[in-house]
Amino acid sequence: MTWTFTDDVSVFLDAAGASLAARPAENTLVLTVTATLRRSGPHAYGDADPLLGWWRGADGEVAGTLVQTPPYPPVLTAVAPEAVGPLAASLPLTAVNADRAIAEALAANWPGHRVVQEQRLYRLGTLIPPSPAPSGRPRTATAADRELLVRWHRAFADEVGQPSAHAERQVDERTASGSLTLWEADGVPVSMAGVSPRIAGTVRIAPVYTPAEHRGRGYAAAVTAEVSRAAREDGAQEVLLFTDLANPTSNGVYQRIGYRAVSDRLLISAAEQ
Repeated sequence: MTWTFTDDVSVFLDAAGASLAARPAENTLVLTVTATLRRSGPHAYGDADPLLGWWRGADGEVAGTLVQTPPYPPVLTAVAPEAVGPLAASLPLTAVNADRAIAEALAANWPGHRVVQEQRLYRLGTLIPPSPAPSGRPRTATAADRELLVRWHRAFADEVGQPSAHAERQVDERTASGSLTLWEADGVPVSMAGVSPRIAGTVRIAPVYTPAEHRGRGYAAAVTAEVSRAAREDGAQEVLLFTDLANPTSNGVYQRIGYRAVSDRLLISAAEQ
């Protein structure tokens, strides 16, 4: 029973890819992050090299993974309880993004730790389009929308406390693949939603953003319902999204259009970050 670490995403996926793909909803973050690393290179998220690890249990099977792409904290999938202690001994962890029980087990040894964010993973059940629907219509974002989309990506990152240094690359990749949708009212973009590439039959809706001046009119629900519908029709077996539990508005919106809670994740820090 041991942790193995590498900075090579191909080595990591050769070892752990099948295990991750067997439970794609639970492992959606790691699957999408590693797909980005494979597509865009090891510095897709920052200048530092990634750290990727996997735990093998007594039976030799992979039973947990860790992926860190600085400046983001390490992301853990569900790991066997006996893997938590060896992980803490192997790495000088000061923050973690993990399922609630695992995050709390690691943080128990961090004096003064704090919960930075609580997230809930939702899975789409029966899609319920907003009724009444807001005015306007959806359209696929294009390169002509780049300036607006970069500004919105940066604003979204600021609101959720994430780095925004790669907004241009994210926008360029997403518009090239047709994976960003705008909701327009009277010909003016008022909200956007993106969808991740399909991996193991699963996609995740992100980001969803509406500028403050356009909120409260149902645009986010409408554009999210539209990209969710399109993802289903395109063959996605699972459509997922995360919300911040501190935002009751977004949680309510997604539940009203058919999303159902799956699990909670915590971002816990050992000290001020």
